[in-house]
Amino acid sequence: MGVSWLLAWRNLWRHRRRTWLTVGAMVFCNILLIFLVSLQLGSYQMMIDGSLAAFTGHIQIQQRDYLDEQHMYQSVPGAVELAARVRTALGVESVAARAEAFALASSAERSFGVLLTGVQPAYEPLVSTFPGKLREGRYLRDGNAQEIVIGAVLAQNLKVGPGDELTFLGSGRDGSFAAGVATVVGILDTGLPDVDRSMAQLPLGWFRQVFAMGDEGHSVVIRVPALDEVGGALSELRAMLLARKELAVLDWDTLMPGLRQAITSDMAGAWFQYGVLVILVAFSVLNTQLMSVLERTREFGVMMALGMSPLRLAQLVGMETLLLAVLGLALGLLGGSLLTWYLSYAGFTYPGVEEMMQRFMLGGRLYPQISATSLLSGPLAVFAGALLAALYPALRLFRLEPVAAMRTA
Repeated sequence: MGVSWLLAWRNLWRHRRRTWLTVGAMVFCNILLIFLVSLQLGSYQMMIDGSLAAFTGHIQIQQRDYLDEQHMYQSVPGAVELAARVRTALGVESVAARAEAFALASSAERSFGVLLTGVQPAYEPLVSTFPGKLREGRYLRDGNAQEIVIGAVLAQNLKVGPGDELTFLGSGRDGSFAAGVATVVGILDTGLPDVDRSMAQLPLGWFRQVFAMGDEGHSVVIRVPALDEVGGALSELRAMLLARKELAVLDWDTLMPGLRQAITSDMAGAWFQYGVLVILVAFSVLNTQLMSVLERTREFGVMMALGMSPLRLAQLVGMETLLLAVLGLALGLLGGSLLTWYLSYAGFTYPGVEEMMQRFMLGGRLYPQISATSLLSGPLAVFAGALLAALYPALRLFRLEPVAAMRTA
């Protein structure tokens, strides 16, 4: 068997240029696949983190039916106290209580429907990036002050700015009439027109007074340091709230199901393109091995006349292809790993993407994410494609007639 491997290795280098061209195609494909898959996974990570950091957080505690029905009375008792308990249990400060209500906001000239969100001014900036998107004025400070921050499009529609007053009308948790007058202290520009058109935030303490909420809220929002910590935090919170059957602990996938669907759809499209690339490389290997077999037809005829079976010859061609694929896999893994490892720390950008990403709170640089999936999935697909490409040249040998083969010029 050792002689067969040595013979297969020597056969590869009969035509060095052709062998290196084929290996080069495999190496290039492997490096490209490692980089693209790593970049794709990194962009998904940034997309998830950016979307969750904007408002929803990684986890929320809500009344069991609130996510589907959004009724005012479906509230969480002692929301502020519960948020404090969660901070202690998880050892993170990025936990905030919220309450929400739909209302009609009116300025001196116009009226528009808004989604009012009562927030804790001290903790909301830790769970949401919206407070950092101030275009004018300042963010909320006092938990009981009669002040409000609104979206840029809503401010334009209402024709108000910092220092102006807004009147809002709605229904309280107990069905009573809720009304208040708030001073606009800040204008938020999130970069999302639909959000800026209806968003308004006011201090949670004053919100609960106006809407007769008592000590209740509608959600406790938790943001953990990293996405891979969500599972552990989720289990801990569910164990902590096991006795409170009326509450549900929801992860980001439940809160934003469309996000995972978008990622899955994009991944399917990307893998189709990667598959085309793998097929092209497989055809390159097929061409190399087929040419090698055709060039050695007379040689194979002599070997068969001397007693070597077609199966042994097919095994020899398979060994040559395996060595070729291993060489391409090793060099591709080395080059792709080094390139991706460097970019995962240094990051990179290209014209136009930096401004767009910063606009949506995603940072200005792209960082590929190294993982076993990104490093191995593409190269192993190329490796398997190369081995499959050797089947046709190897099977041709079973139809070879020794006498006819030896007469081949």
